Amino acid sequence: MNASTTTAAPATKSAQLHASPIVEQAIDRAIDEMRKVQSGINAVRPPLNEELAGRYRELLAQASEVRGKSKLFFDYHGSGLGNGPFVELADGSVKMDLICGIGPMFFGHSNPEVTRITMRAAMSDIILQGNLQMNEDSTDLSNLLVEEASGSSKLAHVFLTNSGCMANESAIKICYQKHAPASRVIAFENCFMGRSVTMSQIGDNDGNRVGIPLSTLVDYLPFYDAERGAESTCEILGQLDKLIARYPGQHACFIFELVQGEGGFNSAPREFFVALMERCKKAGIAVWCDEVQTFGRTGAMFAFDLLKLGEYVDVCTIGKLSQVCACLYSKDYNPKPGLLSGTFIGSTVAIQAGHYMLDTLRRGKYYGPDGAIAQHHKRFVAGIEDMASRHPEWFGPILDHNGNEMKRIKVAGGLGGMMRFTPFGGRKDPVNKFMFNLYDEGVLSFYCGHGPFHIRFLPPLGVMKLEQWDSAFEVVERALARTAKEMKA
Repeated sequence: MNASTTTAAPATKSAQLHASPIVEQAIDRAIDEMRKVQSGINAVRPPLNEELAGRYRELLAQASEVRGKSKLFFDYHGSGLGNGPFVELADGSVKMDLICGIGPMFFGHSNPEVTRITMRAAMSDIILQGNLQMNEDSTDLSNLLVEEASGSSKLAHVFLTNSGCMANESAIKICYQKHAPASRVIAFENCFMGRSVTMSQIGDNDGNRVGIPLSTLVDYLPFYDAERGAESTCEILGQLDKLIARYPGQHACFIFELVQGEGGFNSAPREFFVALMERCKKAGIAVWCDEVQTFGRTGAMFAFDLLKLGEYVDVCTIGKLSQVCACLYSKDYNPKPGLLSGTFIGSTVAIQAGHYMLDTLRRGKYYGPDGAIAQHHKRFVAGIEDMASRHPEWFGPILDHNGNEMKRIKVAGGLGGMMRFTPFGGRKDPVNKFMFNLYDEGVLSFYCGHGPFHIRFLPPLGVMKLEQWDSAFEVVERALARTAKEMKA
């Protein structure tokens, strides 16, 4: 057909709505108003007044009662507004959020550009998208994930889902089907996989499976021991060989946390993973990378890319930062029809916000040795090390679960935006006391590890400024001093 005779396809009504200047002006006005109001949320502060504080206490009591538990983990209910790393609670107090709901709020609270995206997404006809009914934005997000993953790996397909746990459920089904009738799973000690029946059995925490019938066959291997280095790698590789020999052809997959999350933000050198992954390939065992917590925040979008492990990966699960979670897999692991499905894969708001965040990350100056994530990690480590040098009495030798000193474990560690530090020698009770004191003083954190115990940060590095660490460390130091004083009392 001659170009001069062609006519443009008529725009959909949805496109007409979103192109409307009335819609654009309304969103602009709302965002401008939000910017004005949120500008007052810029520092840690106590409740605004006793009346609000009293109502807040009543709200917390109601929350605990309706949940059937005696108390929430933190006395936390947000007001619904924040400003970058700062979040306002329902009593008018403001805290600095350095854990971000264990990761999702990478671009902070009430981010104007994210809010703009979600306001438009809220105009969609579908609140929750699923495998029976989805809009084009879910495929846009899927394409972005595959494009990023396939650059250094054989990952070619993706299945979106509504939680990291369900992404892991999808992954284990894919591995089981590919290697049927193999029914065993290999995982690292102290791993965490989620809280479904199956994932609670794989996760190495006895408290998560109390009363759950055990139906999943799991073999555990120790994670890399930095205290012993290459000797640790050789020993664990030998244990893997014994498992393969003991159960020939019976392992469907080996689940790799490239940085252990709940286990203590433990990392390992590339050589450790290569040795184990090559042995898996030789034995016909699927290599599954669980990146639900590492995704997007370790110095590359995928941690397997940072460690140059892409050639080994058969299946990869992601979540948290991406807003909508996903299971990615290679063509060789493409499952048969019917294995993967779900009524809901996530909300339209989450899908569009996730796409915006990931696109911003890959186009911005976040990754690489000089990227924002690396700069923040350096600033974090320097701040903690400075504090430890001035107050060694708050830190001391770091002890393992047997009480032995760990000389190679530094007081500040982690990888990229997965940050940890270890006060009071990593002993459980004072670390927990400090965590709650830190919350009371105005900074949100969480713990990780099983001996030693650490404080972990997953800060909103998408928007956080380097100079904001100064105010964070002021609160950390105040909470450390308070905890040390209470321990002496």
